[in-house]
Amino acid sequence: MESVWQQHAPLIDTDAFPEAERVDVLVIGGGITGLTTGLLFARAGRRVAVLEGRRIGDGTTGRTTAKVSRLQGTRSDFVRSRNIAAVARAYADSQAAAFDWIVDFCERTGVALERRDAYSYATTPDGRARVEAEYRAARAVGMPVDLVEHVDLPFATTGAVRLADQAQLDPIQLLAALAREFRAAGGVLVDEVRVTAVHAIRPVEVQTTAGVIDADVVVIATGSPILDRGLYFAKVSAHRSYAAAWRVPEERLPDGMFLDVEQPTRSVRTAGGRDGGPLLLTGGFGHGVGRHPSPQAAADELAAWTREHWPDAEPVASWSAQDHLTPHGIPFVGWLPRGRGRVYVATGFSKWGMTNGVATALTLASDILGGEYGWAAPNWQRVLHRRPTLPQTFAAGIGENAAVALWYARGWLGALAGPLGEAPIEGHGEVGRSGLVPAAASTIDGRTTRLCAICPHMGAIVSWNDFERSWDCPAHGSRFAPDGAVLEGPAKRAMRPLP
Repeated sequence: MESVWQQHAPLIDTDAFPEAERVDVLVIGGGITGLTTGLLFARAGRRVAVLEGRRIGDGTTGRTTAKVSRLQGTRSDFVRSRNIAAVARAYADSQAAAFDWIVDFCERTGVALERRDAYSYATTPDGRARVEAEYRAARAVGMPVDLVEHVDLPFATTGAVRLADQAQLDPIQLLAALAREFRAAGGVLVDEVRVTAVHAIRPVEVQTTAGVIDADVVVIATGSPILDRGLYFAKVSAHRSYAAAWRVPEERLPDGMFLDVEQPTRSVRTAGGRDGGPLLLTGGFGHGVGRHPSPQAAADELAAWTREHWPDAEPVASWSAQDHLTPHGIPFVGWLPRGRGRVYVATGFSKWGMTNGVATALTLASDILGGEYGWAAPNWQRVLHRRPTLPQTFAAGIGENAAVALWYARGWLGALAGPLGEAPIEGHGEVGRSGLVPAAASTIDGRTTRLCAICPHMGAIVSWNDFERSWDCPAHGSRFAPDGAVLEGPAKRAMRPLP
């Protein structure tokens, strides 16, 4: 399902695949992280290519709610609870640096940027305690936040943290501007080409669905890394959340960007409508990828909550997005283990990819360019690179991997418990066994497709997503179309058809 941004997306020009060519830097992934990284290196005079497996804007960046904010729900308190104080301050500084970079880029390139106050709000007494904890944590890292009692929402709240003068934008417009600037600086942008293998020889050999390209340095910016080196697929947890755009009377639109500090998380902002005035955007009700019995029900919960508080809301678009969370709240960025110092990675933005995508791009430019072109690393980058791992972070990581093991067992036992039926009804998918093989079948547009239900990444059993009509892996977040084609990594191979 398309986001409201994708429904009217501008055409983003791309280039032909650079066959038999060697580049200085190859970036895999054409979202905000990949395009910003590519632009920084192109501006530094490097020969750069960016490869995107789908169309530019089809990934998480094109499906985000696109809040550009240093106040991020209860992120300050969470980061402080999982790290030492110096790391919490460095994370806040990284978000400030990324925020300033985005604002400056948008102002220079003409991308519309709406300044709004950001609020982390509560609706219960327990939530009020979380608001106060976030207020203290944000003040401790230098954010000029306020505690407020009432916010501009059509329901009662018990208080909020406010940070003035943050921003919201159309993420596809931002990607289009990044792509234009990147290509104008000499970069090569290729979409609908998937990387199938990376060999960290000198030069690095990258195999794709369109051919082979060599590079001195490779940066993987694909959400969850498509390479298993470093086991990042086990260090991040994949989450899916929901968003919807609504047409409501303009006088009922809230003035600000809002995020609930409680569960389920509920997000509210406005967006400029292209044909009929501004829109209301609501979001939240997230869950682990492949771990909800009915993603459609989660999307319906969001719609019901919206209509409860904006009864005259008329739906314009409904969609979902994928994010990857780290146990300590800090993105992973730097060289990839077993990459011989030639392969780098950026992942784990914990639902704040607008600023974290830019912050990791700035970090990669500092790491790889060193002191050239003024890219000396600021203090926040040095602190985050030396971040110690505390016991509570270890415990959180162990808990997530225990959950993964449980989903392996649950998936295999469920798949082998009974035979796969003849054909699911239209729009549905089912998992069972075909002989002794776990099998998955779905019926879309009258066509039934039967696949092996084993995820080609690490062997977990997929589950049916009745909202996006996809097969989702509950272990590490890979997603597949009804015909088995890869939608999201870390899987690089499609699901196998059954004979």
